[in-house]
Amino acid sequence: MRCEATKQTRRTKETLVAHRNAPLTPEGRRRLCQRVDAGRPVCHVAAEAGVARQTLAKWHARWLEDGENGLYDRSSRPVTCPNQTDHQIEDLLEYLRRNMKLGPVMLVAELAEFGYTLAASTIHRVLLRRGISRLRDLDVTGADMREKPKPHRYEYAVAGGMVHVDVKKIGRIPDGGGWHVHGKGTEEHRASKRGQRPGYAFLHSAVDDRSRLAYTEELNDEKSVTAAGFWARAAEFFAAHGIEKIYRVLTDNGSCYRGKVFNEGLGSTVHKFTKPYHPQTNGKVERYQRTLAQEWAYRQAWTSNDERKAALSSFLHRYNYHRPHTALKGLPPVYRTSTVTNLHGCNI
Repeated sequence: MRCEATKQTRRTKETLVAHRNAPLTPEGRRRLCQRVDAGRPVCHVAAEAGVARQTLAKWHARWLEDGENGLYDRSSRPVTCPNQTDHQIEDLLEYLRRNMKLGPVMLVAELAEFGYTLAASTIHRVLLRRGISRLRDLDVTGADMREKPKPHRYEYAVAGGMVHVDVKKIGRIPDGGGWHVHGKGTEEHRASKRGQRPGYAFLHSAVDDRSRLAYTEELNDEKSVTAAGFWARAAEFFAAHGIEKIYRVLTDNGSCYRGKVFNEGLGSTVHKFTKPYHPQTNGKVERYQRTLAQEWAYRQAWTSNDERKAALSSFLHRYNYHRPHTALKGLPPVYRTSTVTNLHGCNI
C-alpha cells in the first residue's frame, strides 16, 4: 500500500450534498450520536440512518473522545511512512528542480551524480509533495521562466522629431442610435440589422512623439489620397502649435501609407515603417487611440454618427489643452510646444 502524503482522501457521502443539515454531514452525525447517548442501540440508530453499524460506532467513539471535532472526516494519510524518501534527498531534489528546471527523468541522472538512485515516478511524487511538479509552480508570475526583453523607450528631444500616424476603423452609428441605445434584441436593434448597415468610419490620427500633441479626423476611407490629405491638414495643425518642421513620420505597413500619393505628400519628411506584426513600435499613437475609444467613441450611447463626430473636436481640445498626461508629469501636451508661452494665463 502506497504511503505517499499526496494520496488523495477518499470522497465521503457528505461531499455530495449541498446543505449543512444533510444526514451524513458532521451535523447529521452529531444527531445520530446524541440518539445513542439517549440510550438507543447503535444498530437501531444506524439502520434508521442507512449507515453501517460499524461506521456509527466509529463516529460515536470519536464523539465521546473529541466531541464535535471528532465527527469530521480525517485524512487517509498513514501516521508513519517508513519507506518515504529521506527529507535530505527531497531537499536536494527541490534545490535541483528550482535551479535547473529539470523534469523527473532528467533529475534521475542528476541525483546519480550525488550517489542517490530514485525512479522517475518517485521523483515525480516528491515534486508533487513539495508543490513544484509543474514549471509554473516554481514562480507564479512565470518571470523566472522567460527573459523579458527590456522595453526600448525613446522620446525625441524636440517636437516634430517624429510624428506617429495610424488609422483606426470603427462602426458608424445608425440614425436613432444603435444597440448601445436600445439594447440588444430590441425591435430597433433588429430593424437596424434588417436595413442597410451604416458601415465604418476611419479615424486618421497623428501624434507628436515629444509633446504627445494629437490630431484626429473621421474620414470615409483609408486610401492613399485620403491619408495624404489628412497629413497635409495635420501638418498645418502642428505648425499652428509651433511645430513647423516635421523630420520623420512613423506608420505601419498599410497600403495607404505605401501608396505613391501619400509619400509624395510627405515632401522632405523621412518616412519610417514599423516592423510587420509589431504595433508596439508605433505605441504612442496606439495608446492614444485607446484613449480616443474610451473617452470619446464609446464614452456614451450616441443617437447618431453625426452627434458622435461633432463631439470629436471637444475631445481633442480637452486632450491637447486640459487633460493631464502621465508621461508629461501631469501636464497636457500643449505645454511641450512653443505655443505654451502665448497660451499661458489664457482661458483655453
